Amino acid sequence: MPRFTPEELEAARDRVVPDVVADGLRVLFCGINPGLMTAATGHHFARPGNRFWPVLHRSGFTPRLLKPSEQQELLSYGLGITNVVARPTARADELSAEEYREGGRLLALKVGRLRPRWLAVVGVTAYRAAFDDRKARVGPQSRMIGDTRVWVLPNPSGLNAHWTAETMAEEFARLREAAES
Repeated sequence: MPRFTPEELEAARDRVVPDVVADGLRVLFCGINPGLMTAATGHHFARPGNRFWPVLHRSGFTPRLLKPSEQQELLSYGLGITNVVARPTARADELSAEEYREGGRLLALKVGRLRPRWLAVVGVTAYRAAFDDRKARVGPQSRMIGDTRVWVLPNPSGLNAHWTAETMAEEFARLREAAES
């Protein structure tokens, strides 16, 4: 993992992180927004300590642990990555309620265009804000976007102490099993 100066990370706030997407994916994972490390590298979930890649492997979605720099390999497994909000920040709490709502609107359009079988939003708070669903819980949702089913997963950030890597992997595996059936 390359090291970045604070100035380089700050400059990353102006970068756009491309989605890893294709039509008809099994699961489109959706992060909250790119962190500064993700923006600096161009690789989703790039911050050391983020548990997305280990949990994805541990849950059986990938046959081996992928590095963030190998994110394009997800497409070969029918998986992709996008974000609710495109603007990179150091912390998700820098995002406004309006950014979440607009992000949810744009995400629904993207999902309608790409038609994944499942949309998996990683972060229940982000899902609630983006889709104005204050009662949402981790797990499958009743909401559908076109023919796409929606599942809310725990946020894999190392700051999310409520979920261990093991309990996260169990929830990711529940989604994987649903996506395979």
